[in-house]
Amino acid sequence: MIQIGVVFLVVFLALMTGIGVWGMKKTKTLGDFFLGGRTLGPWVSAVAYGTSYFSAVIFIGFAGTQGWQFGLNALWIALGNAVIGAGAAWIVLAKRTRRMTQNLDAMTMPEFLQERYGAKHLKPAAASIIFFFLLPYSASVFKGLGHLFEAVFGIPYDIALLVMIAFTGVYLILGGYFAIAITDFIQGIIMFAGAAMMILVISGRGGGILEMTAKAAQAYNEHIPPEARPSILTIASLVFMTSFGTWGLPQMTQKFYAIKNEKVISKAVVVTTVFALMIGVAAYLTGAFSHVFFNPDTVPKTGSGGVAYDMIVPTLLTGQLTGSLQLLLALILLLVLSASMSTLSSLVLVSSSSVAIDLYPSRVDVKTGKDRSVAMMRFLSAIFIVISYFISRFQIGIIVYLMSLSWGVVSGAFAAPYILGLYSKRVTKQGAYAGLLSGMAVMIILFFALGSSHSPLAASIAIVVPFIVTPLVSAFTRPPEKGILDRAFDGI
Repeated sequence: MIQIGVVFLVVFLALMTGIGVWGMKKTKTLGDFFLGGRTLGPWVSAVAYGTSYFSAVIFIGFAGTQGWQFGLNALWIALGNAVIGAGAAWIVLAKRTRRMTQNLDAMTMPEFLQERYGAKHLKPAAASIIFFFLLPYSASVFKGLGHLFEAVFGIPYDIALLVMIAFTGVYLILGGYFAIAITDFIQGIIMFAGAAMMILVISGRGGGILEMTAKAAQAYNEHIPPEARPSILTIASLVFMTSFGTWGLPQMTQKFYAIKNEKVISKAVVVTTVFALMIGVAAYLTGAFSHVFFNPDTVPKTGSGGVAYDMIVPTLLTGQLTGSLQLLLALILLLVLSASMSTLSSLVLVSSSSVAIDLYPSRVDVKTGKDRSVAMMRFLSAIFIVISYFISRFQIGIIVYLMSLSWGVVSGAFAAPYILGLYSKRVTKQGAYAGLLSGMAVMIILFFALGSSHSPLAASIAIVVPFIVTPLVSAFTRPPEKGILDRAFDGI
Protein backbone atom coordinates (compact mmCIF):
# COMPACT_ATOMS: atom_id res chain seq x y z
CA MET A 1 0.00 0.00 0.00
CA ILE A 2 2.78 2.43 0.96
CA GLN A 3 4.69 1.69 -2.27
CA ILE A 4 1.59 2.31 -4.42
CA GLY A 5 0.85 5.50 -2.52
CA VAL A 6 4.41 6.77 -2.95
CA VAL A 7 4.28 6.14 -6.71
CA PHE A 8 0.97 8.04 -6.96
CA LEU A 9 2.43 10.83 -4.84
CA VAL A 10 5.60 11.23 -6.91
CA VAL A 11 3.66 11.30 -10.20
CA PHE A 12 1.16 13.78 -8.77
CA LEU A 13 3.80 16.18 -7.43
CA ALA A 14 5.83 15.99 -10.66
CA LEU A 15 2.69 16.89 -12.63
CA MET A 16 1.96 19.85 -10.37
CA THR A 17 5.52 21.11 -10.79
CA GLY A 18 5.31 20.82 -14.58
CA ILE A 19 2.08 22.83 -14.62
CA GLY A 20 3.76 25.51 -12.53
CA VAL A 21 6.58 25.83 -15.06
CA TRP A 22 4.05 25.95 -17.93
CA GLY A 23 2.00 28.58 -16.09
CA MET A 24 5.08 30.74 -15.60
CA LYS A 25 5.32 31.21 -19.37
CA LYS A 26 1.77 32.59 -19.41
CA THR A 27 2.25 34.91 -16.43
CA LYS A 28 3.52 38.33 -17.46
CA THR A 29 1.38 40.82 -15.54
CA LEU A 30 -0.20 41.10 -12.12
CA GLY A 31 -3.59 40.34 -13.68
CA ASP A 32 -2.12 37.15 -15.16
CA PHE A 33 -0.66 36.08 -11.83
CA PHE A 34 -3.66 36.82 -9.63
CA LEU A 35 -6.59 36.27 -12.01
CA GLY A 36 -5.15 34.19 -14.85
CA GLY A 37 -5.70 37.15 -17.16
CA ARG A 38 -9.49 36.74 -16.74
CA THR A 39 -9.43 34.06 -19.44
CA LEU A 40 -10.75 30.94 -17.68
CA GLY A 41 -13.66 28.96 -19.10
CA PRO A 42 -16.62 27.34 -17.32
CA TRP A 43 -15.16 23.91 -16.53
CA VAL A 44 -11.88 25.17 -15.12
CA SER A 45 -13.55 28.04 -13.22
CA ALA A 46 -16.30 25.85 -11.75
CA VAL A 47 -13.97 23.05 -10.66
CA ALA A 48 -11.48 25.59 -9.24
CA TYR A 49 -14.34 26.96 -7.12
CA GLY A 50 -15.27 23.47 -5.94
CA THR A 51 -11.75 22.35 -5.09
CA SER A 52 -11.13 25.57 -3.13
CA TYR A 53 -14.39 24.89 -1.25
CA PHE A 54 -13.44 21.44 0.04
CA SER A 55 -10.21 20.51 1.82
CA ALA A 56 -9.10 17.46 3.79
CA VAL A 57 -11.26 18.75 6.63
CA ILE A 58 -14.48 17.54 4.99
CA PHE A 59 -13.15 14.02 4.37
CA ILE A 60 -11.40 13.58 7.71
CA GLY A 61 -12.77 15.95 10.36
CA PHE A 62 -16.27 16.90 9.22
CA ALA A 63 -17.21 13.50 7.77
CA GLY A 64 -16.20 11.71 10.95
CA THR A 65 -17.61 14.24 13.41
CA GLN A 66 -20.89 15.06 11.72
CA GLY A 67 -21.32 11.55 10.32
CA TRP A 68 -21.14 10.01 13.80
CA GLN A 69 -22.96 12.75 15.72
CA PHE A 70 -25.61 13.63 13.11
CA GLY A 71 -26.01 10.36 11.21
CA LEU A 72 -27.84 10.83 7.91
CA ASN A 73 -28.83 14.36 8.96
CA ALA A 74 -25.28 15.33 7.96
CA LEU A 75 -26.47 15.07 4.37
CA TRP A 76 -28.33 18.36 4.88
CA ILE A 77 -24.88 19.98 5.04
CA ALA A 78 -23.92 18.37 1.72
CA LEU A 79 -27.16 19.56 0.12
CA GLY A 80 -26.73 23.11 1.45
CA ASN A 81 -23.13 23.26 0.26
CA ALA A 82 -24.10 22.15 -3.26
CA VAL A 83 -27.28 24.19 -3.74
CA ILE A 84 -26.45 27.35 -1.76
CA GLY A 85 -22.68 27.39 -1.37
CA ALA A 86 -21.95 26.38 -4.97
CA GLY A 87 -24.85 26.72 -7.44
CA ALA A 88 -26.69 29.71 -5.95
CA ALA A 89 -23.42 31.56 -5.34
CA TRP A 90 -22.65 31.46 -9.05
CA ILE A 91 -26.19 32.51 -9.97
CA VAL A 92 -26.41 35.42 -7.52
CA LEU A 93 -22.82 36.69 -7.40
CA ALA A 94 -20.80 35.75 -10.48
CA LYS A 95 -22.24 38.05 -13.16
CA ARG A 96 -22.33 41.22 -11.08
CA THR A 97 -18.95 40.49 -9.49
CA ARG A 98 -17.28 39.94 -12.86
CA ARG A 99 -18.77 43.10 -14.37
CA MET A 100 -18.38 45.39 -11.36
CA THR A 101 -14.76 44.41 -10.64
CA GLN A 102 -13.94 45.18 -14.26
CA ASN A 103 -15.73 48.53 -14.05
CA LEU A 104 -13.81 49.40 -10.90
CA ASP A 105 -10.52 47.82 -12.04
CA ALA A 106 -10.42 45.79 -8.83
CA MET A 107 -8.64 42.46 -8.41
CA THR A 108 -9.15 41.77 -4.71
CA MET A 109 -11.91 42.02 -2.12
CA PRO A 110 -10.20 44.98 -0.35
CA GLU A 111 -9.77 46.80 -3.69
CA PHE A 112 -13.40 46.16 -4.58
CA LEU A 113 -14.65 47.54 -1.24
CA GLN A 114 -12.46 50.63 -1.50
CA GLU A 115 -13.48 51.47 -5.06
CA ARG A 116 -17.14 50.55 -4.63
CA TYR A 117 -17.62 52.79 -1.60
CA GLY A 118 -14.95 55.42 -2.20
CA ALA A 119 -13.47 54.63 1.20
CA LYS A 120 -9.68 54.82 1.23
CA HIS A 121 -9.30 53.30 4.71
CA LEU A 122 -11.55 50.33 3.94
CA LYS A 123 -8.89 48.69 1.79
CA PRO A 124 -6.13 48.42 4.44
CA ALA A 125 -8.69 47.40 7.07
CA ALA A 126 -10.02 44.59 4.87
CA ALA A 127 -6.51 43.51 3.85
CA SER A 128 -5.48 43.28 7.51
CA ILE A 129 -8.44 41.01 8.30
CA ILE A 130 -7.47 38.71 5.42
CA PHE A 131 -3.84 38.63 6.51
CA PHE A 132 -4.48 37.90 10.18
CA PHE A 133 -7.23 35.31 9.72
CA LEU A 134 -6.66 33.52 6.40
CA LEU A 135 -2.93 32.97 6.91
CA PRO A 136 -3.46 30.89 10.09
CA TYR A 137 -6.26 29.05 8.26
CA SER A 138 -3.83 28.05 5.50
CA ALA A 139 -1.35 26.92 8.15
CA SER A 140 -3.99 24.64 9.66
CA VAL A 141 -4.43 22.92 6.27
CA PHE A 142 -0.65 22.40 6.05
CA LYS A 143 -0.73 20.91 9.53
CA GLY A 144 -3.47 18.43 8.62
CA LEU A 145 -1.58 17.32 5.51
CA GLY A 146 1.61 16.82 7.50
CA HIS A 147 -0.12 14.54 10.00
CA LEU A 148 -1.82 12.61 7.19
CA PHE A 149 1.49 11.82 5.50
CA GLU A 150 3.07 10.96 8.81
CA ALA A 151 0.32 8.42 9.55
CA VAL A 152 0.06 6.85 6.08
CA PHE A 153 3.59 6.90 4.68
CA GLY A 154 5.58 6.85 7.90
CA ILE A 155 7.28 10.13 6.95
CA PRO A 156 8.23 12.27 9.97
CA TYR A 157 5.86 15.21 10.40
CA ASP A 158 8.55 17.87 9.87
CA ILE A 159 9.76 16.30 6.63
CA ALA A 160 6.22 15.76 5.34
CA LEU A 161 5.44 19.40 6.09
CA LEU A 162 8.51 20.59 4.19
CA VAL A 163 7.67 18.41 1.16
CA MET A 164 4.10 19.75 0.96
CA ILE A 165 5.20 23.35 1.40
CA ALA A 166 7.96 23.01 -1.21
CA PHE A 167 5.73 21.60 -3.94
CA THR A 168 2.83 23.94 -3.22
CA GLY A 169 5.27 26.81 -3.40
CA VAL A 170 6.74 25.70 -6.71
CA TYR A 171 3.57 25.62 -8.75
CA LEU A 172 1.98 28.61 -6.98
CA ILE A 173 5.01 30.92 -7.10
CA LEU A 174 5.87 30.06 -10.69
CA GLY A 175 2.46 29.94 -12.33
CA GLY A 176 0.17 32.01 -10.12
CA TYR A 177 -3.59 31.65 -10.49
CA PHE A 178 -3.36 30.14 -13.98
CA ALA A 179 -1.32 27.24 -12.59
CA ILE A 180 -3.64 26.98 -9.59
CA ALA A 181 -6.72 26.78 -11.82
CA ILE A 182 -5.24 24.12 -14.10
CA THR A 183 -3.95 22.04 -11.18
CA ASP A 184 -7.32 22.50 -9.46
CA PHE A 185 -9.01 21.08 -12.55
CA ILE A 186 -6.80 17.99 -12.49
CA GLN A 187 -7.20 17.67 -8.74
CA GLY A 188 -10.95 18.07 -9.18
CA ILE A 189 -11.08 15.09 -11.54
CA ILE A 190 -9.17 13.04 -8.97
CA MET A 191 -11.49 14.21 -6.19
CA PHE A 192 -14.66 13.44 -8.16
CA ALA A 193 -13.50 9.98 -9.24
CA GLY A 194 -12.10 9.13 -5.80
CA ALA A 195 -15.27 10.26 -4.00
CA ALA A 196 -17.53 8.26 -6.33
CA MET A 197 -15.44 5.10 -6.01
CA MET A 198 -15.15 5.51 -2.24
CA ILE A 199 -18.89 5.64 -1.64
CA LEU A 200 -19.63 2.83 -4.11
CA VAL A 201 -17.10 0.46 -2.56
CA ILE A 202 -17.97 1.25 1.07
CA SER A 203 -21.70 0.93 0.44
CA GLY A 204 -21.06 -2.27 -1.51
CA ARG A 205 -19.69 -3.81 1.68
CA GLY A 206 -23.19 -3.64 3.15
CA GLY A 207 -25.40 -4.53 0.19
CA GLY A 208 -25.52 -1.24 -1.74
CA ILE A 209 -26.32 2.39 -1.04
CA LEU A 210 -30.02 1.95 -0.24
CA GLU A 211 -29.51 -0.98 2.11
CA MET A 212 -26.52 0.67 3.79
CA THR A 213 -28.51 3.87 4.27
CA ALA A 214 -31.29 1.93 6.04
CA LYS A 215 -28.73 0.13 8.21
CA ALA A 216 -26.99 3.41 9.07
CA ALA A 217 -30.29 5.02 10.13
CA GLN A 218 -31.17 2.09 12.38
CA ALA A 219 -27.68 1.87 13.89
CA TYR A 220 -27.61 5.62 14.56
CA ASN A 221 -30.84 5.37 16.58
CA GLU A 222 -29.28 2.57 18.61
CA HIS A 223 -25.91 4.23 19.17
CA ILE A 224 -26.85 7.87 19.85
CA PRO A 225 -29.50 8.51 22.53
CA PRO A 226 -32.08 11.23 21.76
CA GLU A 227 -30.64 13.65 24.32
CA ALA A 228 -27.19 13.43 22.67
CA ARG A 229 -28.43 14.16 19.15
CA PRO A 230 -27.88 17.63 17.66
CA SER A 231 -30.73 20.11 17.68
CA ILE A 232 -32.29 21.55 14.56
CA LEU A 233 -30.57 24.85 15.43
CA THR A 234 -27.16 23.15 15.47
CA ILE A 235 -27.73 21.49 12.11
CA ALA A 236 -29.16 24.68 10.58
CA SER A 237 -26.25 26.81 11.79
CA LEU A 238 -23.74 24.36 10.32
CA VAL A 239 -25.58 24.33 7.00
CA PHE A 240 -25.77 28.13 6.96
CA MET A 241 -22.15 28.70 8.01
CA THR A 242 -20.65 26.26 5.51
CA SER A 243 -23.01 27.22 2.66
CA PHE A 244 -23.98 30.90 2.73
CA GLY A 245 -20.80 31.66 4.68
CA THR A 246 -18.67 30.98 1.61
CA TRP A 247 -20.29 33.93 -0.17
CA GLY A 248 -18.11 36.29 1.84
CA LEU A 249 -14.78 34.42 1.62
CA PRO A 250 -12.24 36.22 -0.63
CA GLN A 251 -10.62 32.98 -1.84
CA MET A 252 -14.02 31.89 -3.19
CA THR A 253 -15.24 35.17 -4.70
CA GLN A 254 -11.91 35.58 -6.51
CA LYS A 255 -13.07 32.80 -8.86
CA PHE A 256 -15.83 35.09 -10.16
CA TYR A 257 -13.33 37.86 -10.97
CA ALA A 258 -11.30 35.51 -13.17
CA ILE A 259 -13.93 34.04 -15.51
CA LYS A 260 -13.49 34.62 -19.24
CA ASN A 261 -16.93 36.17 -19.78
CA GLU A 262 -20.47 36.05 -18.48
CA LYS A 263 -21.47 33.32 -20.94
CA VAL A 264 -19.55 30.73 -18.92
CA ILE A 265 -21.71 31.25 -15.82
CA SER A 266 -24.66 29.05 -16.82
CA LYS A 267 -22.39 26.07 -17.48
CA ALA A 268 -20.35 26.76 -14.34
CA VAL A 269 -23.53 26.67 -12.22
CA VAL A 270 -24.26 23.09 -13.31
CA VAL A 271 -20.67 21.87 -13.09
CA THR A 272 -19.93 23.31 -9.66
CA THR A 273 -23.27 22.12 -8.20
CA VAL A 274 -22.79 18.54 -9.42
CA PHE A 275 -19.18 18.55 -8.24
CA ALA A 276 -20.06 19.88 -4.78
CA LEU A 277 -22.95 17.44 -4.43
CA MET A 278 -20.73 14.46 -5.22
CA ILE A 279 -17.98 15.50 -2.82
CA GLY A 280 -20.34 16.44 0.01
CA VAL A 281 -22.60 13.38 -0.25
CA ALA A 282 -19.64 10.99 -0.53
CA ALA A 283 -17.91 12.48 2.52
CA TYR A 284 -20.92 12.76 4.84
CA LEU A 285 -22.52 9.49 3.73
CA THR A 286 -19.25 7.68 4.46
CA GLY A 287 -19.24 9.31 7.88
CA ALA A 288 -22.83 8.23 8.53
CA PHE A 289 -22.02 4.67 7.37
CA SER A 290 -19.50 4.48 10.21
CA HIS A 291 -22.44 3.47 12.43
CA VAL A 292 -22.71 0.25 10.42
CA PHE A 293 -19.04 -0.65 10.89
CA PHE A 294 -18.58 0.62 14.46
CA ASN A 295 -20.55 0.77 17.68
CA PRO A 296 -19.96 2.93 20.77
CA ASP A 297 -17.47 0.35 22.08
CA THR A 298 -15.46 -0.17 18.89
CA VAL A 299 -15.43 3.36 17.47
CA PRO A 300 -11.90 4.90 17.62
CA LYS A 301 -11.21 6.52 20.99
CA THR A 302 -8.91 9.22 22.30
CA GLY A 303 -6.53 8.67 25.18
CA SER A 304 -9.13 10.06 27.58
CA GLY A 305 -11.82 7.68 26.34
CA GLY A 306 -13.78 10.08 24.14
CA VAL A 307 -14.62 9.47 20.49
CA ALA A 308 -11.66 10.23 18.19
CA TYR A 309 -13.75 11.78 15.42
CA ASP A 310 -10.78 12.53 13.15
CA MET A 311 -9.85 8.84 13.16
CA ILE A 312 -13.29 7.43 12.27
CA VAL A 313 -13.08 7.74 8.48
CA PRO A 314 -9.34 6.85 8.17
CA THR A 315 -9.90 3.76 10.36
CA LEU A 316 -13.00 2.81 8.37
CA LEU A 317 -11.19 3.12 5.04
CA THR A 318 -8.02 1.28 6.06
CA GLY A 319 -10.13 -1.48 7.62
CA GLN A 320 -12.39 -2.00 4.60
CA LEU A 321 -10.09 -1.25 1.67
CA THR A 322 -7.67 -4.14 2.02
CA GLY A 323 -6.09 -6.60 -0.40
CA SER A 324 -6.94 -5.77 -4.02
CA LEU A 325 -8.70 -2.58 -2.88
CA GLN A 326 -5.47 -0.98 -1.64
CA LEU A 327 -5.13 0.75 -5.00
CA LEU A 328 -8.42 2.52 -4.28
CA LEU A 329 -7.16 3.51 -0.84
CA ALA A 330 -4.12 5.09 -2.49
CA LEU A 331 -6.46 7.00 -4.82
CA ILE A 332 -8.53 8.21 -1.87
CA LEU A 333 -5.37 9.46 -0.14
CA LEU A 334 -4.56 11.33 -3.33
CA LEU A 335 -8.13 12.70 -3.20
CA VAL A 336 -7.51 14.10 0.29
CA LEU A 337 -4.17 15.54 -0.81
CA SER A 338 -5.76 17.15 -3.87
CA ALA A 339 -8.54 18.69 -1.79
CA SER A 340 -6.07 20.20 0.63
CA MET A 341 -3.50 21.49 -1.84
CA SER A 342 -6.14 23.25 -3.96
CA THR A 343 -7.65 24.95 -0.91
CA LEU A 344 -4.20 25.78 0.39
CA SER A 345 -2.93 27.41 -2.81
CA SER A 346 -6.04 29.64 -3.01
CA LEU A 347 -5.61 30.70 0.61
CA VAL A 348 -1.93 31.55 0.19
CA LEU A 349 -2.59 33.49 -3.03
CA VAL A 350 -5.34 35.60 -1.45
CA SER A 351 -3.35 36.10 1.77
CA SER A 352 -0.25 37.28 -0.09
CA SER A 353 -2.37 39.59 -2.27
CA SER A 354 -3.54 41.37 0.88
CA VAL A 355 -0.01 42.78 1.14
CA ALA A 356 1.32 42.72 -2.45
CA ILE A 357 -1.77 44.30 -4.03
CA ASP A 358 -3.72 45.96 -1.23
CA LEU A 359 -0.98 47.31 1.05
CA TYR A 360 2.04 47.61 -1.27
CA PRO A 361 2.46 51.38 -1.82
CA SER A 362 3.84 51.38 -5.38
CA ARG A 363 3.86 48.66 -8.01
CA VAL A 364 6.04 50.55 -10.50
CA ASP A 365 9.75 51.32 -10.08
CA VAL A 366 10.02 55.11 -10.35
CA LYS A 367 13.50 54.89 -11.93
CA THR A 368 13.00 52.20 -14.56
CA GLY A 369 9.23 52.30 -14.97
CA LYS A 370 9.19 48.50 -14.63
CA ASP A 371 6.16 46.85 -13.03
CA ARG A 372 7.39 45.14 -9.87
CA SER A 373 4.06 43.67 -8.86
CA VAL A 374 4.48 40.13 -10.24
CA ALA A 375 7.89 39.77 -8.61
CA MET A 376 6.45 41.10 -5.37
CA MET A 377 3.52 38.63 -5.51
CA ARG A 378 5.92 35.74 -6.08
CA PHE A 379 8.18 36.92 -3.27
CA LEU A 380 5.32 37.38 -0.81
CA SER A 381 3.72 34.05 -1.77
CA ALA A 382 7.03 32.41 -0.85
CA ILE A 383 7.21 34.38 2.41
CA PHE A 384 3.64 33.46 3.31
CA ILE A 385 4.33 29.78 2.65
CA VAL A 386 7.37 29.95 4.93
CA ILE A 387 5.31 31.69 7.62
CA SER A 388 2.65 28.98 7.24
CA TYR A 389 5.35 26.38 7.85
CA PHE A 390 6.43 27.97 11.13
CA ILE A 391 2.82 28.38 12.27
CA SER A 392 2.17 24.70 11.45
CA ARG A 393 5.38 23.58 13.10
CA PHE A 394 5.04 25.60 16.31
CA GLN A 395 1.44 25.82 17.47
CA ILE A 396 1.37 29.25 19.15
CA GLY A 397 -1.67 29.73 21.39
CA ILE A 398 -2.96 32.95 19.82
CA ILE A 399 -2.59 31.44 16.33
CA VAL A 400 -4.77 28.47 17.31
CA TYR A 401 -7.53 30.89 18.31
CA LEU A 402 -7.17 32.75 15.00
CA MET A 403 -7.58 29.45 13.15
CA SER A 404 -10.81 28.72 15.00
CA LEU A 405 -12.14 32.21 14.38
CA SER A 406 -11.07 32.57 10.76
CA TRP A 407 -14.14 31.44 8.81
CA GLY A 408 -16.64 33.37 10.93
CA VAL A 409 -14.60 36.57 11.15
CA VAL A 410 -13.75 36.78 7.44
CA SER A 411 -17.21 35.89 6.15
CA GLY A 412 -18.93 37.98 8.83
CA ALA A 413 -16.81 41.00 7.94
CA PHE A 414 -17.11 40.81 4.16
CA ALA A 415 -20.42 39.15 3.22
CA ALA A 416 -22.76 42.11 3.79
CA PRO A 417 -20.57 44.94 2.38
CA TYR A 418 -19.70 42.79 -0.63
CA ILE A 419 -23.14 41.36 -1.50
CA LEU A 420 -25.14 44.49 -0.72
CA GLY A 421 -22.59 46.52 -2.67
CA LEU A 422 -23.32 44.42 -5.75
CA TYR A 423 -27.05 45.06 -5.64
CA SER A 424 -27.83 48.24 -3.72
CA LYS A 425 -26.88 51.79 -4.68
CA ARG A 426 -28.02 53.06 -1.30
CA VAL A 427 -25.32 51.42 0.82
CA THR A 428 -22.84 54.04 2.05
CA LYS A 429 -19.20 53.79 3.02
CA GLN A 430 -20.19 54.30 6.66
CA GLY A 431 -22.58 51.37 6.30
CA ALA A 432 -19.80 49.26 4.77
CA TYR A 433 -17.45 50.13 7.64
CA ALA A 434 -20.18 49.29 10.16
CA GLY A 435 -20.91 45.97 8.47
CA LEU A 436 -17.27 44.94 8.36
CA LEU A 437 -16.58 45.85 11.98
CA SER A 438 -19.84 44.46 13.39
CA GLY A 439 -19.35 41.09 11.69
CA MET A 440 -15.82 40.76 13.05
CA ALA A 441 -16.76 41.95 16.54
CA VAL A 442 -19.85 39.72 16.86
CA MET A 443 -17.87 36.62 15.87
CA ILE A 444 -15.06 37.30 18.33
CA ILE A 445 -17.43 38.12 21.21
CA LEU A 446 -19.72 35.13 20.65
CA PHE A 447 -16.81 32.75 20.11
CA PHE A 448 -15.48 33.44 23.58
CA ALA A 449 -18.92 33.82 25.16
CA LEU A 450 -20.43 30.60 23.78
CA GLY A 451 -17.27 28.52 23.49
CA SER A 452 -15.58 27.00 20.46
CA SER A 453 -18.10 24.13 20.34
CA HIS A 454 -20.77 26.66 19.32
CA SER A 455 -18.64 28.39 16.69
CA PRO A 456 -21.04 27.48 13.81
CA LEU A 457 -23.85 29.31 15.61
CA ALA A 458 -21.54 32.23 16.43
CA ALA A 459 -20.41 32.42 12.80
CA SER A 460 -23.98 32.30 11.50
CA ILE A 461 -25.02 35.19 13.75
CA ALA A 462 -21.87 37.12 12.78
CA ILE A 463 -22.78 36.75 9.10
CA VAL A 464 -26.42 37.81 9.58
CA VAL A 465 -25.93 40.84 11.89
CA PRO A 466 -24.07 43.00 9.28
CA PHE A 467 -26.98 42.54 6.86
CA ILE A 468 -29.05 44.44 9.43
CA VAL A 469 -26.36 46.90 10.56
CA THR A 470 -25.14 47.91 7.08
CA PRO A 471 -28.52 49.09 5.67
CA LEU A 472 -29.45 50.66 8.99
CA VAL A 473 -26.32 52.80 9.16
CA SER A 474 -26.64 53.59 5.44
CA ALA A 475 -30.16 54.92 5.99
CA PHE A 476 -28.82 57.62 8.32
CA THR A 477 -25.66 58.60 6.43
CA ARG A 478 -24.91 60.54 3.26
CA PRO A 479 -25.63 58.61 0.01
CA PRO A 480 -22.64 57.56 -2.12
CA GLU A 481 -21.30 59.93 -4.76
CA LYS A 482 -23.07 59.68 -8.11
CA GLY A 483 -19.77 59.26 -9.98
CA ILE A 484 -18.86 56.19 -7.97
CA LEU A 485 -22.27 54.60 -8.52
CA ASP A 486 -22.28 55.37 -12.26
CA ARG A 487 -18.87 53.77 -12.66
CA ALA A 488 -19.65 50.71 -10.51
CA PHE A 489 -23.06 49.95 -11.98
CA ASP A 490 -22.20 50.73 -15.61
CA GLY A 491 -23.87 48.06 -17.78
CA ILE A 492 -25.54 46.33 -14.81
